[in-house]
Amino acid sequence: MGQGSLRRGQRGHVDVPRLIEGRVALQVLAASTKISRHIRLEDNQDWGDDVRWLAVAQGWPPSTWFRLLPRALHLARRAHQLEARSFRRFAVITTRAQLEARVGDGFTGGSTAGLLAIEGAHALDGELANVDVLFDAGYRMLGLAHFFDNAYAGSVHGRKTGLSPAGRELVGRAEALGMVIDVSHASPTAVADVLAMATRPIVASHTGLRGVADNVRNLSDEHARGIAATGGVMGIGFWPRAAGGRGVDWIVRSIRYAVDVAGLDHVALGSDWDGAVAVPFDTAGVVRLTDGLLGAGFDEPGIAAIMGGNALRVFREVLP
Repeated sequence: MGQGSLRRGQRGHVDVPRLIEGRVALQVLAASTKISRHIRLEDNQDWGDDVRWLAVAQGWPPSTWFRLLPRALHLARRAHQLEARSFRRFAVITTRAQLEARVGDGFTGGSTAGLLAIEGAHALDGELANVDVLFDAGYRMLGLAHFFDNAYAGSVHGRKTGLSPAGRELVGRAEALGMVIDVSHASPTAVADVLAMATRPIVASHTGLRGVADNVRNLSDEHARGIAATGGVMGIGFWPRAAGGRGVDWIVRSIRYAVDVAGLDHVALGSDWDGAVAVPFDTAGVVRLTDGLLGAGFDEPGIAAIMGGNALRVFREVLP
């Protein structure tokens, strides 16, 4: 969300008024600190830096122009500043106690909250100790890879290597701190490496399943079951390459498939709103998915689990 996110916008998918209108209690807000030039579905390299030009054009601090950690810290500060200006309509969630207070069983609407996430461990700027810096800044979800390989994990869009020794250390350190490990965009080898060592629930925050949409971005049934075995969740994406096609019906179809493969308790929403992909509705339109799930025969407890209950269970277990 940008600096104007307290006003209802006409572009994009996410702002505070539309989150509240859609009764979205908690939204994961992911920071992308580097996007290489000419990204593709496969065979990307860490070449070029499109976020640098965004940082310069938008007047970010000069420290963000050439380093990635300062970008992550700048985006976290913006989220906290948004909270301070929101008159309690928006909060950044960093602890289990905050989660219960803001979005627990007593949630009645009228406000919303965000959980800060990093897309790609390259944001550490090559220093493992910087995971503590990100944690102190408020980040509570760590995506190991994004569109290219980094020093910690292979990307499904890169050479598809696994976890490096530093990557294994990073997973252990992040789990100990109370950060959720996210394997979205990670290579199949890296996903398998994470599942083999995980001691906390693992998530794939925005993904699809190859049984519906057979492309490298999506999870195999084996990995979906592996995530479920950790107690984690997979968030089904709303864009065609994840859902298998355009529209609510395809999202519902993918959710049904995920439930059949991994179990109802391990399926969540992985919209990828404002992620430079085409989705059928913004945050104000979540009721369309609720209606679609009802029409597909899901009962109300099942819909409640998919629409947020399963993800909240993971956050309750992992957050400090």
